[in-house]
Amino acid sequence: MKRILFIILAVVAVFLVIGFTFSMTTLRSPRLLDNASSGVSPFGYGGGAPAVEAPMPAADSFAAEESARQALSNSDTQQQTQERLVIQNADLAIVVKDPRARMQEISDLATEFGGFVVSSNLYQSFTPAGKEIPEASIVIRVPVERLDEALAKIKEGAVDVDYENRSGEDVTNVYVDLQSQLRAKQAAEAKLLEIMEDATRAEDVLAIYIQVQSVQTEIEVLKGQIKYYEESAALSAISVRLIAEEGTQPIEVGPWKPEGAAKDAIQDLIFFFQGFVDFLIRFVLLTLPALVLIAIPLFLLYLGGRAIFRRFNKSSGRGGKTAVAQYLEKDNPENDK
Repeated sequence: MKRILFIILAVVAVFLVIGFTFSMTTLRSPRLLDNASSGVSPFGYGGGAPAVEAPMPAADSFAAEESARQALSNSDTQQQTQERLVIQNADLAIVVKDPRARMQEISDLATEFGGFVVSSNLYQSFTPAGKEIPEASIVIRVPVERLDEALAKIKEGAVDVDYENRSGEDVTNVYVDLQSQLRAKQAAEAKLLEIMEDATRAEDVLAIYIQVQSVQTEIEVLKGQIKYYEESAALSAISVRLIAEEGTQPIEVGPWKPEGAAKDAIQDLIFFFQGFVDFLIRFVLLTLPALVLIAIPLFLLYLGGRAIFRRFNKSSGRGGKTAVAQYLEKDNPENDK
């Protein structure tokens, strides 16, 4: 009886201890959370767990994205206030008396207007009658505000204007977008340099330095594109083709002259004789030796085959008539008589 009562009391005591422990843990949990958030150990000691440092590259990504968002948010306003950036070019062909001299005049004109010569080319062409005449082409750049004046100067004194084309390309949106990207990259570069100054670990400094180098490369590329658009809009390109006046003359059909036909016939006969002599020379010096070189191996092969054939016939004829002779005798009806 006493043993059963002792077991019951022990079980009740165990349940009481478990319930008391659970209630104390529930009551202390908010305090533990407060201690953990304030850096105090749950056991009453200060310090707590050391704070985990965020990786340095994440700061670069956040700064770059934030700067890009700010730059893009202002892009619409900048496009409204941005002066239109238009690239104007011209292309024309003119007929002149002396293409060489006219090309030099256009080159001097570009220098006079504050521009420069991009390229120039002087070459020879032929008229429908077969006459050789000079032609030229030149590309210059002049300030856009003097484009009309330059075109008028180029066409001045020309015999005729074969064609003229003038084009314009509005690159304002592209230009503004490149500027926004440039500002975003520059803001990211400044933020990275600031983070690198505060970094203490060598691996963080190295990682940030690599990112700085990449951002600086992109900045230089954007600056080059922006400079290209600015120079293209500030200086217009003029492409000029210079055609000689002789090349535009109509073909004149004159009266028939027998002496001209006789002269052409004699000239054609001379050309035929020259071609025939050239053929003989090539035949004697090239074709004939080549045929000899090809014929010698073939002749040697023929002699060897003939010798082998004769030896075979002799060996077959030692025991009597050859197989060919026997076959002929068999098929001859006179032998049956």
